[in-house]
Amino acid sequence: MFIACKVLLNKIARVAGLSLCVDYRKLNAVTRKNKYPVPPMNQLLNFFNGFSIFSNIDLCGEFNLLRIKEGDENLTPFRTKYGSYEYLVMPFGIINAPALFHNIFNYNFHDLLDGFVVAYLDDILVFLKSEEEHAPYVSTFPCRLRANDLFAKASKCLFNVTSVEYLGYVVFPECLKIDQAKF
Repeated sequence: MFIACKVLLNKIARVAGLSLCVDYRKLNAVTRKNKYPVPPMNQLLNFFNGFSIFSNIDLCGEFNLLRIKEGDENLTPFRTKYGSYEYLVMPFGIINAPALFHNIFNYNFHDLLDGFVVAYLDDILVFLKSEEEHAPYVSTFPCRLRANDLFAKASKCLFNVTSVEYLGYVVFPECLKIDQAKF
């Protein structure tokens, strides 16, 4: 049985509060790796040339929406001064969490991907050539998310804009620029 160390970290300045970070290096070292590919960022960034309207959708607690396989909860314990606890949902830090989440997202949204939607984990970008094309997709996307038990962080979403921050870049219709605010 693993008992992982925990650390409370201040979240990024934009988001108030603390985040529980559990060190799962020992568990990750003996875990069989899920080889489902998470797309390389540079591959995703090639899609946007010539598109002029963007919507950025940021999902809320993406890994915490994945239930840990029943019976495997005992692999995720961590200790606090109040006792030991086990996760029932996928915590941040488990090596297979990104691949599993991406696999599930791709399965549920395969008909939209690479046409006018790209996703890198919890960061989704919808892109089309005009507001008229864009509006129907953006208006139905929240329903698709909800139907798949996924939820967006409204405070971090932008809709129908001509430039958008995405994966450390600012996306414009004619080019990409490094987001200087990130450095």
